[in-house]
Order: sequence, then C-alpha cells, then structure tokens
Amino acid sequence: YHLTTIWLRAPNRQHVTDASDQIDVILRNDPDRLGDLRPDGYRTLAVPPLVATFEVSVDDRRVTVLSIRYRP
Repeated sequence: YHLTTIWLRAPNRQHVTDASDQIDVILRNDPDRLGDLRPDGYRTLAVPPLVATFEVSVDDRRVTVLSIRYRP
C-alpha cells in the first residue's frame, strides 16, 4: 500500500503520522547502519505501526523507501 492508503484506513491516523515522521528523522542519520539488513541487501525499519523497507546508496548519500507496511 501507499502511505496515504495506510493512513486513510488506520484506526488511529495520528499514530501513523507520528511513525512516518519518526522514520523520516531516523533515516536522515546513518541509514546504512539502521534497521535490519535483509539477504537481498535492502533494510527494514520498524516504527510501530509502520515497517519501512528501504535501500541506501552510500555513494550518492541517498535513501530510497521502497515500501511501507502497516503492522498493528
């Protein structure tokens, strides 16, 4: 789902907004060291009720969020 869809369907929209904001802040600082590294090279970061899957391009200093899941 897109974050907008998750937000619209969430029983507590503020909780989703707060988690999304926290993910943004966390990924600004050392994203290549945060979250769990998966076998495919992507990383996951859980900030309940959201789980973000992302990739880090260290050379470009870029983080790309590939997906967001809602996990109550």
